[in-house]
Amino acid sequence: MIIAKNDENKRSTLWRVAAYGSSVLIVLIAVYLLTKLFTSNPLEGSWEDEDGNLGMTIKKNGSLLVNIPELAEGQGLDVKMNYALDKEEKTITIHPDEEELERLSGQYAKEELLHTVNSVATTFNYSVDKSRLTLTEREYGEQMIFLKK
Repeated sequence: MIIAKNDENKRSTLWRVAAYGSSVLIVLIAVYLLTKLFTSNPLEGSWEDEDGNLGMTIKKNGSLLVNIPELAEGQGLDVKMNYALDKEEKTITIHPDEEELERLSGQYAKEELLHTVNSVATTFNYSVDKSRLTLTEREYGEQMIFLKK
């Protein structure tokens, strides 16, 4: 099929429009990917530690849910916590939500709840490798390894 028959001007015009259109599309896709790369949260999603003792769901809005399986008869207890992420330093600081702890302290043994919450309430260096998240405690160097669900 011959486009624009034998009219060279029309073919040149169509070729320029197609070239400009594809160039604009490539630039828009590049801008989108770069924006997503620099503004997205690399830790967002659901994670479970290797032993199955702890689960985390990290959300965009600075909150996360820590799932503690041993507290709620097998189904697990979700405890809401907050976090601050520093992508340059590759650190995440997790701290408990005081209102949530007050609400739960009447239902569960406070010592057990605080022990589990305090084990993740600190500042960690993070490393993400495909579907594996490694949190290294900054103070003592202890590591927690999570796999993406």
